Amino acid sequence: MCAVSLAGGAFGADALRELLPPLLDALHEGATTRGGPLPAGGPTAVTRHVTATLGPVLPEHGTGAEEALRTLVRTLAAGAADPAHPLCAAHLHTPPLALAAVADLAASALNPSLDSWDQAPAASTLEALVTHALAAEAYPDAPRPDALVTTGGTESNQLALLLARERHPGRPLRTVVGANAHHSFLRATWLLGLPAPVVLPTPRGTVDPAVLDHALDDLAGQPVLVAATAGTTDAGLVDPLPAIADRCAAHNTPNTPGAPTTPNTPTPGATPADLHVDAAYAGPLLFSATHRELLAGLDRARTVTLDLHKLGWQPAAAGLLAVRDSSDLAVLGHTADYLNADDDTDAGLPDLLGRSLRTTRRPDVLKTAVTLRALGRTGLGALVDACMTLAQDLADQVEKSPRLELNARPTLTTVLFRPYDADDPTVASIRRTLLTEGRAVLGRATADGRLWLKATLLNPHTTLDDLVQLITLVEGSTPR
Repeated sequence: MCAVSLAGGAFGADALRELLPPLLDALHEGATTRGGPLPAGGPTAVTRHVTATLGPVLPEHGTGAEEALRTLVRTLAAGAADPAHPLCAAHLHTPPLALAAVADLAASALNPSLDSWDQAPAASTLEALVTHALAAEAYPDAPRPDALVTTGGTESNQLALLLARERHPGRPLRTVVGANAHHSFLRATWLLGLPAPVVLPTPRGTVDPAVLDHALDDLAGQPVLVAATAGTTDAGLVDPLPAIADRCAAHNTPNTPGAPTTPNTPTPGATPADLHVDAAYAGPLLFSATHRELLAGLDRARTVTLDLHKLGWQPAAAGLLAVRDSSDLAVLGHTADYLNADDDTDAGLPDLLGRSLRTTRRPDVLKTAVTLRALGRTGLGALVDACMTLAQDLADQVEKSPRLELNARPTLTTVLFRPYDADDPTVASIRRTLLTEGRAVLGRATADGRLWLKATLLNPHTTLDDLVQLITLVEGSTPR
């Protein structure tokens, strides 16, 4: 009967208890079968194995709960790229804490939907408390900070542009980004019907405030949102946030086209360029007493993107869009009579539809709340610090190797390196060879006009020996 038992209710825990042993066994068996950071053989071999194991997707008669769990979970685990493996270091894809994963199981079992209070009484309160607390981390001196839970940086950045657009009804919002910015900004302007972003060159990897000044001059008379990045996807770099915030505060766009401007003197009656910071990667440095200074100036942004499924060790999704003033969120208000009828709201039932552009929405905040309570700021900060140290350690190992070249000392937890004298096709081939053989998962990034191997270190349990092994694998795959 386990296949048709319910996860909730008085007997839900008993049904889950029966299913957990085969689930956990399958996870273990799959990881053991895989034996490394990802399956060997490449896409063709993985597809062949999954297809053969699965057979008919919808059989005429079911196989039962235990067999289905064992077979599919074991197959998925055996064919996974495992971010918990120390040699799986390609992307901003974190190994989640076991604690957070178990909390996520509870969220799935209870299955509240955060689109109306009567579907999520306690979850809606928990979300309000957690989002306010995390917004206060980004805006410690703001009187009314708030945050919305999102699916990640892409949704958060899109929401930031939407809020900026709605602050200037009837006037086309212009967006200014660096060439180092996340691809989601281009997509967001397209989805929102806005002009394509003005893209500033970033030859040194970060936005030059002087170049930003000139771009704002060219956009005089138009509402502008400047999007800076705290933690670029390719190299883990942080734009000079204080200087960019200074330019945004001083560089006003006159309401009257052709009115005179002075770069450092606000124009009477003008609208300042707003600042958004995409801190999806670096945002959790706020928990670190050692490294939070890298985010100086973050609190001067009007909106901030944060992701806790990167340097927060949460299962995806765990994104946030923080705002300095909760009143900016009022434009998201929406009414559907069956969810937030006016008389229910007047009677005191919380109105949740303005908390997201989604309707049905799971309580992703539970795993984060459990993690914050279990580890506290110091515990999370220690994990951040450990990964920051690992990046420096890997950079040390690259510099010691006579066969490898380091792009630059890392700012966050991303390290770019490549074999000396290798051309770009060779670098790409080394990466694909390690992937196909299932020995290591490295990313790729272009910097200084060349292709680099990219290691993104998000596993705080990685050791120096693991880093040495990674270097040895790259050296061994390099043609002599």
